[in-house]
Parts: sequence; structure tokens; C-alpha cells
Amino acid sequence: MRILVIGGTGFIGSHVSRQLAEAGHAVCVFHRGRTEAILPEEVQHLRDYASSGLPRGFPDEVLRFAADSVIHMIAMNEDDAHAAIETFRGHTGRLVAVSSGDVYLAYARFTGLEPGPVEVGPLREDSPLRTTLYPYRSKANAREDKLYDYDKILVERTVLGDGALPATVVRLPKVYGSGRNADFTTVHRYRHHPNWRWTHGYVENVAAAIVLAATHFKASNRIFNVGEDQTPTVEQRLVDLPLSNLPVDETDSFDYRQDIVYDTRFIREELGYSEIVPYLEGIRRTVQSLG
Repeated sequence: MRILVIGGTGFIGSHVSRQLAEAGHAVCVFHRGRTEAILPEEVQHLRDYASSGLPRGFPDEVLRFAADSVIHMIAMNEDDAHAAIETFRGHTGRLVAVSSGDVYLAYARFTGLEPGPVEVGPLREDSPLRTTLYPYRSKANAREDKLYDYDKILVERTVLGDGALPATVVRLPKVYGSGRNADFTTVHRYRHHPNWRWTHGYVENVAAAIVLAATHFKASNRIFNVGEDQTPTVEQRLVDLPLSNLPVDETDSFDYRQDIVYDTRFIREELGYSEIVPYLEGIRRTVQSLG
């Protein structure tokens, strides 16, 4: 297949691009040239050096690549999604949009964005979504801040709502690996809540799920949760992690009765997904990357 990866040189995107190329696909990455990943030499690069933000327009070269699938790693809001659809409708077989678990109502319950009872049970792809949009707008410093208009719910609605361009949505967990969350801050700072659970995923495994979603014919017009098969508690994770001096976060007002746990059976059963790196090996590689 011929696959275009928008944002294909970042933390997760570089692994996606590399795995696609190693599987024999023709890969082109479109990016701003600010992050240069080490990728197989056969991967093509299209750089938009003039861009100061997320891509809202695309040069003609992206269409000349004639991609069978387009993976959009960095669609953050409705405008990003519309720009991709308007560009690639009629020019590619499918658009894959990378989303997040912050779309779920359970996340809004956890953060206090939407008061209410705890959402019980693992989150399935059809679990309730939050009704309050723009979850991080209060943290934006200005209208131009990318957090101001950020909302993956609107990205999902836009790409899945276009009848002329088939789409796939993958909802990512908290990702760790070399280059991001390598010190497992997202575990250590919550060690005073030992029974809380938050689905994580090692970066190479998350990338493998995105690759599968972009190349499997059964993924069209579907939503998939991505993450570990079983989500340990904070206490259980700490058993396999080195000790840390990171302080706990006692300033937040989160509701730790609300777990953020994905049910990832759908991508496993429907597409045959399984982790390419075992849990403990992913931790070892991540810790080792810190030197």
C-alpha cells in the first residue's frame, strides 16, 4: 500500500512510519521539518517549512503521492479534520484519525469537567462521550493557543460524518517510551492513589495498532480503542518500575474513584491485534532510554 503519514516524524508518528516501511509499504511523511526522525531511507519526506502551526492546507505534492490511506497523527480540532477531508476526498481510499480517550464521559467525570456519578466498567468504543466541548480551553493562554480549540470529539465527528471518504478512528491511551513519559510521571505522581487505574501503552505497540488500523480492510468506518489488554492499578505498576523521586501531585481535584480503563477487545478480535513488545520489555526499553 501507499500510505501518507501527516506528522510522521513525532514521538508516535516516527514509529508508525518506520513500521509501515519495514512491512514493505510505500511511505511518505508530511511534516514541518522541525522534528527529523531517523527513518528508513526509502521513506519520502514532504516538508512544509513555512507552516507555523498544524496543517490546514496541503501542497499538491501530497496528492501526487496517490496514497491508498492517509494517517493523520495531529488533527486536533474540527478545522484540522475539515482541511484533511477537503484535500483527500476522492484522492485516497481512507483517512485514519488518531484520537484520544479524553473523548469519554468518564474522563470528564474524572477531571470534574462534568459532575455526576462514576462511569462503571471498562470503556468500550460505544461508551458515552462527554457533552462539554473544548476540555482544555481554560488552560489556553490565548485564542491562538492550540488548547483553545482542541477537541478530538469534533475531529471524530467530522471524519466519520463524511460519507464520501471512508474513515477510521483510533483512540489512544497514555503512551510511554523513549522520548516521552520515559520517567513514568503518569504513574509516580499518582502513587498516593494506589488503586486507581489508567490505561497506558508502550509507543511501539500503539504504533503497531495504528499501522494495523490503516492497512486492514475491516477497519474502514470503525472506531478502535488502543492500549494494553489488562490495565494494572498504580500500585501494581510500581512493582515493575524503578524508584522515583518525583513528587506526588496533591494539588489536583480529580476524582480517583473514576478509572480511565479501556476495553481493547474490539481491535484484537476484529483486526487480530496483539502487542509486538511484551509489557515488561517495553518498560525495560523505556527505562533504558533514560541512560
